[in-house]
Amino acid sequence: MTELALVCEETAAAGCPLLLLLVSSAISGELLARYGTDEQRRDWLPPMASGDTKVVFAITEPDAGSNTHKIGTTAVRDGSDGSDYVLNGTKYYISGVDEAGALIVVARTDPDKLSLFLVPTDTPGLVAHRLPVGISVPEKQFTLHFDDVRLPARNLIGTEHEGFRQVFDGLNPERITGAAVCIGVGRHAIAQAAEYARTRSVWGPAIGSYQAISHPLAEATIAVDLASMMTAKAAWLYDHGHPAGEASNMAKYAAAEAAVAAADHAIQTHGGNGLSAEFGLLPQWGLARLLRIAPVSREMILNYVAQHTLDLPRSY
Repeated sequence: MTELALVCEETAAAGCPLLLLLVSSAISGELLARYGTDEQRRDWLPPMASGDTKVVFAITEPDAGSNTHKIGTTAVRDGSDGSDYVLNGTKYYISGVDEAGALIVVARTDPDKLSLFLVPTDTPGLVAHRLPVGISVPEKQFTLHFDDVRLPARNLIGTEHEGFRQVFDGLNPERITGAAVCIGVGRHAIAQAAEYARTRSVWGPAIGSYQAISHPLAEATIAVDLASMMTAKAAWLYDHGHPAGEASNMAKYAAAEAAVAAADHAIQTHGGNGLSAEFGLLPQWGLARLLRIAPVSREMILNYVAQHTLDLPRSY
């Protein structure tokens, strides 16, 4: 996890964020490694590691978001010996389906229980529709419809009805990876703004000599570096088998807030040029702003910290 976080940070810092790492490696790879059968791991992990294929994660739904208590997609045992599952339902805002060989789908197998399924993207009954979005990100978004999608029982990941517990072993590394992407975005934006401020002159001295320009960038640098420390802590805890939920959520919150502020200050430093395609800052701001919402919103992280760190009562 630590190495993956560093790759994501360095890639984003180079101006090439890879959001699909959030779902293919951080979630799906972790879930297959922990809970997949020998056959599933043999068939999917090597080509995922080589980059020959991807496995994306499908949990969010139009009427549920990522609230696992409201998931409506179902998987029902079928056949005289119950050897198959039949999936029905809809998933929403699923990233990178067009680049993936399979999905890990969260479905309800009991009124109060969930299970995880490995669904190849060419399975009959699975239909993907491109979901238009107004933000420029590397991966396309899709709505997925499961219409009597029949799967053999061997496509179950882990233990039936244990999906709720299992899925969190994928969500913590997703938060860590998302935080790493944000740190890379923040550092890229700050470096670009600092270079511009050192060389741009309007009334004589370089604009970086003015504290109205330099102080926001200095504050952004401090915030990004502090978020980086929390991200490293979360990755270390996860790698060493320690509880990482609190640190992962804090890292994702701090990094997203820092990245949005850094990108915003970078745009402001560039003035009108901050909105031009030539300087490429607006997509960086859009990516950071997206990661303030996904894969978990800042409000839900604050709820988590209030409840689990401060032991305050739930508001919902």
